[in-house]
Amino acid sequence: MADNVLDTVAQENPDHFTHPTCVFLRNYWESKRGGRAMPSRSEISPAQLKDHLGWVMILEVLPGARDFRYRLIGTLVTQYFSGDSTGKTVMEAFAPNGEAVARSVNSIFRKVARDKVVMRTAGNANWLSEGMEEFEAIYLPLSEDGVNVSHILHAFVCDREKMLLARQIAKANGGKLMAQPKPKVA
Repeated sequence: MADNVLDTVAQENPDHFTHPTCVFLRNYWESKRGGRAMPSRSEISPAQLKDHLGWVMILEVLPGARDFRYRLIGTLVTQYFSGDSTGKTVMEAFAPNGEAVARSVNSIFRKVARDKVVMRTAGNANWLSEGMEEFEAIYLPLSEDGVNVSHILHAFVCDREKMLLARQIAKANGGKLMAQPKPKVA
């Protein structure tokens, strides 16, 4: 399914992931869950995620799966988004981008929590700001009771070198990201 507001592709239970961090997390999650529907939050060890931790987030599912609170956000994610939303809800974190964007992002987490499915999103993040890098994201449900999703293990990844270069250019450019020129329409 494509999300018009976010201009991304969203896939339920995808066959594959492209970025090595997403591939690693899917395999790690599968190994932790064994024959169960999903592993628990307590089985996820930051030490075992060490090489990928900069891209990793853990969100707590709030009552009714209406919103989700960021409990852990990797440093590379905070660099990508130019801020740290630890402790905020998804709706609070994305509110500056408009209600439609916040609701669209929130709806992906809601699907994971309600349907207990793995999700993949990919595309560009120009819905945040012009010139944002393309990304891939994975959403993995976690459960303390084996039935209800209590947390979501999530990674949001992009080309790190390209992102860091863009942020360096933006810093020298008064905080403005350099947008790619739009192709001319004939």
